[in-house]
Formats: sequence, C-alpha cells, structure tokens
Amino acid sequence: MSKTIGFVTLGCKVNTYESDALKEELTKRGYTCMDAIDDLDCYIINTCSVTNMADRKSRQLIRKCIKMNPNAIICAIGCFIQTNSEAINIEGVDIFLGNGNKMILADKIDEAFKKERKEKYINILDILNMQEYERLGVTTYDHTRAFLKIEDGCNQFCSYCIIPYARGPVRSKPLNDILNELKEIVKNGYKEVVLTGIHTGRYKDIDNNINLSKLLKIILDEIKDLKRIRLSSIEINEIDDEFLKLMKENKVLANHLHLPLQSGSNKILNLMNRPYDREYFINKVNKIKEIRPDISISTDVIVGFPYETEEDFLDTYNLCKELKLSKLHVFPYSKRKNTKAAMMPQVNDDIKKERCNRLINLSKELEINYANLFKGMILDAIVEQKVTDGYLLCHTSNFLQIHIPYDKNLIKKLVDVEILKINNDIIYGEVVKKYDI
Repeated sequence: MSKTIGFVTLGCKVNTYESDALKEELTKRGYTCMDAIDDLDCYIINTCSVTNMADRKSRQLIRKCIKMNPNAIICAIGCFIQTNSEAINIEGVDIFLGNGNKMILADKIDEAFKKERKEKYINILDILNMQEYERLGVTTYDHTRAFLKIEDGCNQFCSYCIIPYARGPVRSKPLNDILNELKEIVKNGYKEVVLTGIHTGRYKDIDNNINLSKLLKIILDEIKDLKRIRLSSIEINEIDDEFLKLMKENKVLANHLHLPLQSGSNKILNLMNRPYDREYFINKVNKIKEIRPDISISTDVIVGFPYETEEDFLDTYNLCKELKLSKLHVFPYSKRKNTKAAMMPQVNDDIKKERCNRLINLSKELEINYANLFKGMILDAIVEQKVTDGYLLCHTSNFLQIHIPYDKNLIKKLVDVEILKINNDIIYGEVVKKYDI
C-alpha cells in the first residue's frame, strides 16, 4: 500500500497553488495525498504569517499534526517558517522549509521514508536576495476553478506588511510556462482560471518585455477555449489603459476586481506607504465603472492602523459606502516585527474591534445591495462541487455565489442561471441553459 500524506494549507491562493503543485508531484511518485486526518504516514503544513493570528494558527496546526501521529514525518513549510527563526525549535518536526525552495520537499520526503531513524532537515533561504522564480506547475486541482501562480514576491514594503520578508522580491513565471500550463488546464476541462501571485500586478517577463496587461492580451488571443479569466487581486495603480481596453473589449475577463484599499484616509495611506491616495482610488474606480457599470469591486481594509483617529476611520467607512463596493475584507491591524508600523503608537484593541464590527456590518449591507441589482436577471455561472443543504453552489463572472437545485450532471459545467430570490443573505436561482463545452 502506498504511503499516505496529509496536507494542511493556510493563507492565500499562492499557498493553495503551491500545495497543489506538491500534491501533483508526490502523487506522480506513488504517494496518496489527502487532507490531514489521523494516522497518516506524513503531514505537510503549508503555513502563513500575514498576521499574528496566522502565526498562532500555523503553530497550533503543526502541533495538531504531530499529535495525530507522532511517528509520522512532519513537514512545516512556508511563510511562518521563513519569518520566525525560532520555529525550527518546534519539537517533533522533521523537515523545515521556507519559501523559494518548496519543490525539493518531494525528494526530502523520499529520503526520510528510506531512513531507519528520523533526522531533522532545515532549509531556509536568504529570501530577500532571491532572484529566481521557482518553476512550479499544476494542471489538476481539488476545486472547480484552476489557480495559476504567475508571480512571487513583493517590492512595495508597505509599513505594516511582513510579506516582503516572507516572500522576497518580485519574480515572474516565464511566458511560455504560463501558456503551456494554461493549455493543460483547458485540456483538463476547467472553464475558469484565477491568475494569482503575491503582487500579481507587478508581473514582468523581462526577456519578452511583457507586463500583466500584455500577458492578458496574449492569453486571450492564444487560449481560445478558456471561458473566464479572473485575477486574485490587483493594486489600483497597476490598472493601466491597456488593461481597461481589454476589459472593455473582452468579456472573458471576469466582471469582478479585487482592489485593496486598506484605508480611505490620505494621512493613513501615507503612513502605510501605499502608492496612491484617496482621490486616485476614487477616480480609477469611476473609470472602471464607466467601462463595466455593473462590475463587482471588492476590497481589503485594515482597521486600527497606528495613528488612526475616528475621523480617519470615517474617511474609510464613507468611501467604501460612496463607491458602492460589493464586499469588504476587514482586518484589524496586526503588529508585525521588522515593519515600520510596529514602532508607531498603537491603537487600542477595543477600538479596533468596534471599528471592525462597523465595517463588517457595512460589508453585509453592501453585499446585499449589490446582489439585489441582479434579481430576476440571467447570468452565466460555473457550477462548483460544493453541496450545501441540498443545493449546489455556482459562481458568476461578477462572483455572486448562487444556490441552485442539486444536479450532479451540472458540476463543473458552464450554465445560465436566473436569480430568483435572496433570503437570509443567500442567493437562490435556477438553471435556464446548460452549455456542453
């Protein structure tokens, strides 16, 4: 019987992609990969370090996997390991890997299974001097959408953010690798691909002088059977005229953008070292909405950043409301070591919590308001595998999650869905057309 390997993946879509790449490689080598459950032969915990809470959760899940089977090979990898030097002292872990070197893990697991006694292995790169993109590839997924990592690293060094220290500088996947992977993704029946990275908008294939907008145009021209392209996130200042032109001319680009705002106060944006101000954000969103009036625009907001006053918070609250954003991902500011913001005066935790709750309630209001715009309309959607209360979920181009009556023959299919009603924040619809493509 083949050795069993359990995966735990925390954090962003980049981590999801990298775990999928490892699963694919380990499966090729004869291992059986699954979610982490009791009594497996090996556990891989792909960690996150974006907040203090992520650090705690990473540590907890590493220990939980050790308890599931103390005799298993335990592999702790990723951002938490990269940014916390003391993590290598966690007892019971056999393999420690940071970022930029994850594909050596398969070899190290092979070696560990051949040894009679456990030996600790540590490999943490000097990530800030990393210049080469680690060429990972995935063509099969556990989910309905295919994630395609095109970029790694970030050069922005926002004053609150630990990610440049976890991921290193910007490195990009070569154009030909992207196109070859996309061809396999389409061949395997996926209708939608999500292009993802740590700082996706900074994608740059230097050899071919291709930025993100040029990359999108090439994909649209060459990968004809792809029905939808979605970006996991893009900074507002990285949406250039060519990008806007593509959005205007090609509906394959999803009717949804995730544009991190972080704050609606110019004072706070400046302290955060964000590369835009409030007015720039407003003007660019209005330009996008001229091209796509019904587009869904979601955002990230950090609450309780150092020096944030009630007036600064209200600048953020009112801006999100006035722009009629479709969803807010709200995060209380988390003090991270090695960042400039960690040395600034901190906002009281109770104030942070109260402000977070106000923004979360606003987000619920904005989500319902946006969904109500489409009641009675027919939208194209891709049906997911997830089942809840006898319904299948499907997601539209503008990223509405719609409950439709269960029919296993619809899973992974492209369909037209009429939105019938919204009850208790849940959108219900029915399929009016199925596409056999």
